[in-house]
Amino acid sequence: MNDKTMTFSLNDEKENKLRQTLTIIYDALKEKGYNPINQIVGYILSEDPTYITTHNNARSLIRKIDRDELLQVIVKAYLNDQ
Repeated sequence: MNDKTMTFSLNDEKENKLRQTLTIIYDALKEKGYNPINQIVGYILSEDPTYITTHNNARSLIRKIDRDELLQVIVKAYLNDQ
């Protein structure tokens, strides 16, 4: 039986850039009156960019983020806050 687990990791510089970009997107959504968490989750689940406003170029920015990398950063941040 071949039971290998895939590993996935980001370097710190890439992770910091992703965090900065996500913060810009969060702020843009908030400025436009949206619930940023709900909108970002909607985007992650559906990959539909219309969940993200075009304000401050947020929609363009989120489309440049790999969803797997985004989820890794989110899970890591959640577990580190425990």
